[in-house]
Amino acid sequence: MDLKNLTTFIHVAELNSFTKAALALGYSQSTVSFQIRQLETELNAQLFERINHTVALTEKGREVLDYAHRIRRMTMELTETMAKRQELKGHIRLAMAYSLCDSLFDCSFPDFCRQHPGITLKITTAGTEEMFRLMNHNEADAILTLDSHIYDREYVIFREETVKMHFIASASCPLAGRPSLAVEELLSQPFLLTEKGMSYRRLLDEGLAERSLEVKPVLEMGSARLICSLIGEGAGISFLPDYVTQQDVDAGAIVRLNVTDFEAEIWKQLLYHRDKWVSPQLEAVLEYCAKREFTE
Repeated sequence: MDLKNLTTFIHVAELNSFTKAALALGYSQSTVSFQIRQLETELNAQLFERINHTVALTEKGREVLDYAHRIRRMTMELTETMAKRQELKGHIRLAMAYSLCDSLFDCSFPDFCRQHPGITLKITTAGTEEMFRLMNHNEADAILTLDSHIYDREYVIFREETVKMHFIASASCPLAGRPSLAVEELLSQPFLLTEKGMSYRRLLDEGLAERSLEVKPVLEMGSARLICSLIGEGAGISFLPDYVTQQDVDAGAIVRLNVTDFEAEIWKQLLYHRDKWVSPQLEAVLEYCAKREFTE
């Protein structure tokens, strides 16, 4: 079996296109088509469905893709071992929630760069829907979401965990000393929130809508950390994940309000597409993300 044919097959499967695979590999489209036909003939199986200029894997194609990934990974491992190369090289594209950037790229990131000088990263911050669009079009190698729980057989969950969230206020806020609060009691206060429709802001709006309530913030912005700082200065109330607020809570600048009638479950998930080949460099980035973003 020609390994070049398997490599071409992987590219077509990931890109859902013979044309894009040809461009990525530097081949003509006819060469790509010929290599796929060779592979199908050798395996006596149709690997793709071609309908109205669209390309999709057949069930047999999905099975072959799993083997192709393993063969390619083992081939690379053998090549690297024989060449005695320890350095990983490659460009990895991550799409992630904006508020997760601070914890991912803290003082430990330079250590990762020194350990893997051949790996370069491109980070795209986006909402959950846009992240999945990027991953489905192979414009992102993996995504790091902060949203309601997502489970789909099309995606592999590399790591996940629930994230606690609270309404927060400054330590000097009159509500701070209350042993318990109803969410409706908060709505007369000025709110500072992330943009409408974005992850935990959307979950807040949906939870309030179920109670026929609505909040109209005095400020909407992308930076959860800056919102947290403004809350500490007495600017109002917000609804943020605990990992964002922990530093200011520990410093005594803000407090978490005990709102007893409102809960929103949010998940942090690191995912990649099931058809994506996890190269050694991608695996190194996934392991770094898991170490920085998830508790053991």
